[in-house]
Amino acid sequence: KGMAAPETAVATLNAMKMLEPRQIKPVSVETERIIAVLDETIAKLEMSSLIPHIITSLDKFADALGPEITTNLMEHQKLSDEMENLLSGLEEGDSVRAEEQQGCLQLLKQRLKCSVRNVLRLFLANPQLCQALKYGAWERGAPAEVFIKAFGEFRNFVLERLLTSPVEEEEKSQFMDDIYLRIKENSETITALQAELAAVIQTREEEIHKKDNMIKDLKTSIQDLTKDYKVGIQQIKEEGEKQQEAELQTSQARCAVLEQDIKELEAQLKALVLEHRASELALRKRKRRLEMEIVNWMQKYDTDMGEKKAEYEEINAVYTEEKAQLSLLMEKHGMLLQEYSQIEEERRICKEKEEQALKELATRNRAATRIQAFWRGYLVRSFFKSKRKKGKDKDVGKGKGKGKGKGKKAKK
Repeated sequence: KGMAAPETAVATLNAMKMLEPRQIKPVSVETERIIAVLDETIAKLEMSSLIPHIITSLDKFADALGPEITTNLMEHQKLSDEMENLLSGLEEGDSVRAEEQQGCLQLLKQRLKCSVRNVLRLFLANPQLCQALKYGAWERGAPAEVFIKAFGEFRNFVLERLLTSPVEEEEKSQFMDDIYLRIKENSETITALQAELAAVIQTREEEIHKKDNMIKDLKTSIQDLTKDYKVGIQQIKEEGEKQQEAELQTSQARCAVLEQDIKELEAQLKALVLEHRASELALRKRKRRLEMEIVNWMQKYDTDMGEKKAEYEEINAVYTEEKAQLSLLMEKHGMLLQEYSQIEEERRICKEKEEQALKELATRNRAATRIQAFWRGYLVRSFFKSKRKKGKDKDVGKGKGKGKGKGKKAKK
């Protein structure tokens, strides 16, 4: 098993190399000539498929195409139209007429082929024009695209066959036989596996059948529930329709009342419009009258302002003179104010000194009063203290005499 994997990989790699398309240049002149003919045929097919589109835009490309190509394209268009008319009017009933039409048709085909060859010859004589037309924004028909694509595949197939040697062809044939044998073996294996799969599927189908029975029972119960649900919905629907009818009647009555209200409001609106128009007319008249009054007042204002301006100029001259006098007075006032400030400062200093002296006098008086009071209190306390001391001495002498008498009595 360890060696089988590399061998399988090598075989797969060889198979891929053998089956992949060859991209080797032609090695012989004959091969190059054959491929050149096929490429030229593909180019002609591409250009011939563009001829109908070029004819439809002939006015646009007339200058680029030239008079000769344009003339040939117009003749080709005429032949195409004749061909279409002949094919559309082809009769099947009269055999003589049909034979004549077939003859005309064959002749037209030959002329049309010659026309296509001439147009292609003129196109291919101008490679730049061919390139410009080929890479233009053209859309070929689906049949032309399919045919060109199939012819390109045929060209690639021919090139591959020409580039494949007889030995390579034999190896490829042997390889395809091996692949066929492997496919046959794989088919047998697939058949056996399919039999096993069928047995498994049978078992699964039996289980699914059981589940289907359960599902059928559930569906039956669901259907019963659905019927009950539909009955309930029908009842609700009937009740809703009744309620809708009642609400519709109420709505219609209300709409009638609203329509009556609308008519009354429209009548009121018309009356108000007439009234407002009359009031607007009166206001417009008043506005014009006020405008006239404003104009008169403005004229009067201009007159008064002229007088006021003259008066202002006179007052301003007087004001300027008085202002000069005021500046002189302010200078004098400043000097006087400075002197007054000095006098006031001196007065303040004198007053502070007097107040300080009065405070010191009051302090001394309070101190003397307190000293005198303290001294008097001291004298009074000393007097009473001496008296109290004398009295205590007398009391002590009396007490000693009484104590001795008591002691004698006790001894007795």
